[in-house]
Amino acid sequence: MTAGRSVIIVGGGAIGLCAAYYAMQAGLDVTVLERGAPDHDSCSLGNAGMVVPSHFVPLAAPGMVGYGLRMMMRRDSPFYVRPRLSRDLLRWGLLFQRSANASHVARSAPVLAALHLASRACYEELADRFGNEFGLNKRGLLMLCKEEQTLEHEGELVEQAVALGVQARILSARQTAELDPGVTMEIAGSVYFSLDCHLNPSRFVAMLTRELTADGAKICWNEDVSGWRASAGGKIDAVITSQGERSADEYVLAAGAWSPAAARDLSLDIPMQAGKGYSITVSKPVQLPEVCSLLIEARVAVTPMGESLRFGGTMEITGLDETISRRRVQGILNSIPRYFPAFDGENYGDLPVWRGPRPCSPDGLPYIGRAAGYQNLSVATGHAMMGISLAPITGKIITSILCGEKPALDIELLRTDRF
Repeated sequence: MTAGRSVIIVGGGAIGLCAAYYAMQAGLDVTVLERGAPDHDSCSLGNAGMVVPSHFVPLAAPGMVGYGLRMMMRRDSPFYVRPRLSRDLLRWGLLFQRSANASHVARSAPVLAALHLASRACYEELADRFGNEFGLNKRGLLMLCKEEQTLEHEGELVEQAVALGVQARILSARQTAELDPGVTMEIAGSVYFSLDCHLNPSRFVAMLTRELTADGAKICWNEDVSGWRASAGGKIDAVITSQGERSADEYVLAAGAWSPAAARDLSLDIPMQAGKGYSITVSKPVQLPEVCSLLIEARVAVTPMGESLRFGGTMEITGLDETISRRRVQGILNSIPRYFPAFDGENYGDLPVWRGPRPCSPDGLPYIGRAAGYQNLSVATGHAMMGISLAPITGKIITSILCGEKPALDIELLRTDRF
């Protein structure tokens, strides 16, 4: 029974808004608390906007520790961990190292594939319902490989992908060009994931915000969480904010990279580090591809958004530091003409740079489910680079929990107390 029941959702990014949307559909009275203003920026707005069943391998995978150490030696590298005296960072690193093995990937891959595929279906439903105003494009994703060795390595995932229900095939350079003739490429070949999609994340967030408000949800802007009030037995009685106390029957923590800070009074053990990413959006590109892509060796995402083209990349583990590293931005720009020779990265150096901190768990899996030790608190955070991709299905799962129902998908590996 949901009639008359209320929920407070902490966080107004894509995850929080999707949880709010599906909770409203289930008949709950919804309040969203957002620390930013109505025109706030968030990790949901400037990212690549990809929906990626192809991303069934978690960030914590074999070889990633060595890769990270090698990248630390390059000042413009796509991956960087800022050395600092931090117990949380040290523990996160040790947990990442422990998770980066083949058995973890084997357990995680079916779960991630199922989540992404279910979320893709949600996006199709939302696009049908709202006239696809957020620009869902279902033409797939190309993993562009500059080197033959990289193509061979990426191709090893094709059989595993197909077994998980994720359509994939290896394409030669010529076949890749035939699939997306609007852009000139210099590559060895690609892996094509036909079920992947892309969308405009800003339009998606704006649409959800509008619809929630129109349906009667309360969105409270500029309201930062500073604490919680709980009673014996693990029941949250109120959330304490910069505007006072607010109470509800249920609470959801969906504050992205700020989730650990928002939950500091609750003694939740959800190890997390903020992984900063950057993007540059070119309004009038010299060529406009129709299929989104990943420049594999460079770790750069390329997404057409209407008449514009967005380039995004890097993973900087630097804490909640939102300053911009021009060297790493230049690293993104320098990689573009290596794959797309018609582009000159130097021409984009003066464009505005977006940056956003992504919430990264140490095993590469999100935290979704009831908070350990609490009757009426749920958690939806830690999605790293998969926030947009997994937002709708996360919202659906959280709503099932709020309604006392068993989620349709297995979320055992996503438990909040797994560490």
